[in-house]
Parts: sequence; C-alpha cells; structure tokens
Amino acid sequence: MRKLSKVALRRPPTSEEQLAAMRMLVRDTAADRPGVYRMIAGDGEVVYVGKSKRLRTRLLSYFRCAFPEEKGARIVREAERIEWEYMPSEFAALLQELRLIKRFRPRFNVAMKRDGRNYCFIKITKAPAPKLVVVRGPGQDDSAVYYGPFLGAMGVSDAVRELNDVLGLRDCAIDQRMHFADQPELFDAFPRTPGCIRYEVHKCLGPCVGGCSVQQYDERLALARAFLDGVDDGPIEVLRRDMEEASERLEYERAAVLRDKLKRLEALRGQFARLRFAVETLSFVYTVPNDDGDDRVYLIRRGRVRAERPRPRTPDDAATLLGLIEDVFAADDRSTGQIPTHEIDELLLLSSWFRRFPAELERTSAAHEIAPLAAAS
Repeated sequence: MRKLSKVALRRPPTSEEQLAAMRMLVRDTAADRPGVYRMIAGDGEVVYVGKSKRLRTRLLSYFRCAFPEEKGARIVREAERIEWEYMPSEFAALLQELRLIKRFRPRFNVAMKRDGRNYCFIKITKAPAPKLVVVRGPGQDDSAVYYGPFLGAMGVSDAVRELNDVLGLRDCAIDQRMHFADQPELFDAFPRTPGCIRYEVHKCLGPCVGGCSVQQYDERLALARAFLDGVDDGPIEVLRRDMEEASERLEYERAAVLRDKLKRLEALRGQFARLRFAVETLSFVYTVPNDDGDDRVYLIRRGRVRAERPRPRTPDDAATLLGLIEDVFAADDRSTGQIPTHEIDELLLLSSWFRRFPAELERTSAAHEIAPLAAAS
C-alpha cells in the first residue's frame, strides 16, 4: 500500500466543524496581500505549502471546492490549521514558497514547484566508473554532479548515448559491479570473459570486465565533463573525422549514420551554450517595489539570489549595499554547464519568473550601474 494511503487510513478527514473554524479565521483575519501559507495536520506535519499575491482570496478558494476529489479539497481535509505570513511582493512570496517546500517537503507539493516545461538534467553518478544519466530533476543526491537544465529529454538522451559511444563510457545498470584492469586481485572473483556487447563492438572501455584501468576510464570521463562544460569539442571532432573518412571510402550509409550522430551532439552543445548564456544573463541587481514602502533589493548572480536587503534609505544603508554588491559580484566564476544541486530549483524559478514577466527586467541593473542608484537613496 502506498504511503499516501497509509496516512489517509491513519488520519481521519478534518471535521466539518474544524473546516468551518478555519474558514472563519481566514475570512476574518487574512488580507489580500502577497504571502505564503502552510496547511498543517493535527500531528504537526506540513502537508502543503503555497503562495499567492492575494492571500485571502486564495485561501478561501480551498473551501469552495465543488468535489471532494479536487486537489484543494483533499489538501484542506488533511489539515487542522492554516498558518500564513505576508511578504513584501509576489516575487518574495515565490522565493519563500520554494524555501519552505525544500525545508518541509510536503506530500502535496509536486516536484519542488519546478517549471512545468519539459526540463531534464545530465547527472554524473559517483564512482566507481561514473556514468552519464538523463534525469528529470536533481533528487536528493547532493553529492552528484548535474548539468542543465535542458529541454527535450528524448533528444538529450540520444545525444548522451552518442557521447558514451564516442568516449567509451558505460551505460549499464548503476549497480553493475566494476572490475578494472588494475585490480588483478578481483579477477579470481569473476569469470573474465567478454560479457558486454558494447565492449565487444568497441563502444565501451569495459570497466566491468577488466577492459581498462581506473585512470583510463577517469581520463575519458574528464573528456566528457570538458565537453559538457563547453571547453573541449573532442567528441564532435572524433565523429566528424570518422564521418569524413567513411565518405572518402565511399561508405555513404555509415557516413549518414555518423552525420546524424554528429547533429545530435552539436544540438546538445548548442543547448550548453544557450544555458551558459541564460545563467550569465541572470546576474544583476533586482529592485522590487512595494505599495507599503517595503522595497527590496535582490542580488542575483548566475540564476540564484545571493543576498537580499531593504532598499537603502540612508547613506550608511547605501554604503552597506555597495559593499555587499562588491562581495557578491567580485568573484570571477568560470562559465560552465555544471549546476550545484542546491541551486537547480532556484535557477528554474528565476528563469520562469523573468520569462513570464519580461517587463520586470526593466527593474534590474548591472552591478556596476547600481552605485548612482544607491548614492541617490
């Protein structure tokens, strides 16, 4: 039986009296301002986290669900109380919602509120013999290396397959035991006979059958990472050379196959370039006004909020902000396709925000342009 069903059996639905009390509390005390809210069960479990730019209206909508199977009705019937806090803007509420989801991991929140488009990532698994895997999200493996996000999981999977073939990287099951050539003490523990088809046709180094040393495999993996980082086109050059040689030998069918493989890798390289451009583009100072005067300044670098401060009101505030800007934007990060696991969700969130509201970019300033703004405050 699934976890959700077990919880449902253990915890009865919220009573009508409690639902009415929660509805009255929202109606009488909540305001239509930006904010975040938490639906909390009787045992303290946070079952759902949400945000809205009109908090009262959003919360009251939960009590107007027409059918019990609607998601809103199911959520509110799991909760015995609702807690909320107001935020200075919709953008601030969006950030806080993400942080609360990452903190509490509520059952009814799906995929960390990621953008709904068809994003995927290339994950490099841990040793021994790391492999490239196309995944939908970062999961909980904070020690893994991720590249992305990319659009089109099927196309990216095809390109990764070509990259594996060119470099001889494995694509077998993660739990497949590895037996490297420089581990002779292991050879008595397994039959050293060819058992990998890709190794037989020279598309894999064969780390599982003693076909390569740890160093040889790691060198090929380094080439893959250099390609994913956009600093080495070696795999593309190998395919191009093989295609040209096949054409010179009049092997046109093989040349056509290699051409298609080359196109897939070139498309993946193009996505790397666009990703790096998008990440670098999301580096600026973003000032968000508020009707109550609680304006905020966000220092965004490479798609993540590195610091947040109230808009300066005094010369001392301005000096503090300028010092913070210098600290945040001083480091010269190398352009790369690698994304730290803990930054992926925020990168997707910010990308989605400025794509949905492109006019908000008019409120941004490059770090070197912010000094006049701060001095004038």
